[in-house]
Amino acid sequence: MKVDIYSDIACPWCYIGKTRFERALAAFPGASDVQVTFRPFQLDPSTPERSEPLYEHYDRKFGSGFRANHERVTEIAQREGLDFHLDIARAVNTFTAHRLLWFAGQEYGRETQTRLKNVLLAGYFTEGADVGDQDTLVTLAERAGLDSKRTRDFLTSDKGATEVRDELDEARSLGVSAVPTFVFDDKYAVQGAQEASAFLQVLEQVAAEQQASAGGTGEACADGSCAV
Repeated sequence: MKVDIYSDIACPWCYIGKTRFERALAAFPGASDVQVTFRPFQLDPSTPERSEPLYEHYDRKFGSGFRANHERVTEIAQREGLDFHLDIARAVNTFTAHRLLWFAGQEYGRETQTRLKNVLLAGYFTEGADVGDQDTLVTLAERAGLDSKRTRDFLTSDKGATEVRDELDEARSLGVSAVPTFVFDDKYAVQGAQEASAFLQVLEQVAAEQQASAGGTGEACADGSCAV
């Protein structure tokens, strides 16, 4: 089973949704056959490439009332075992970080890409890391098992830029307008940071459909979508 996860590094619900999905995957008997790939999405492509304190960025863009939303999402994240420190987070354009994730997937494989995604999210939401800075990205990449020299050589080139832009365009063509969005077997999309039980239900339903299709006994997911 394929699962493509469209998400942004600067999206708190993407971190929460990823955590819940992974909990569901751990409880799914067929987990070893699930191939997870992280696809890029940018909530705000106009975010500057030079970082600034997140709250200053949001206060200017949305007004200070937006901080109350962050307090709520921080509480939800805490219940999922995630330690958010949005007061030290830095707003920055995430394109380069998405390019690094593409590199990890291409050169090191899905497991390493997943580790890097974890490190980048923790860096952004917990550590106040500038995920647009090349030196910072090299350090974070090393934590995920990437070679520092190969990573730096990649980041100082323009490799992967066209491919990431193509994937961003593909997300829009698929109708992905909010993240996280989880696409199962190129057929069924689940949007939002659903509870782990909901993700587990979808995994089970898609697996049942695959088994039924192979056995010629019909479909488990009707009308082009799985119930959540």
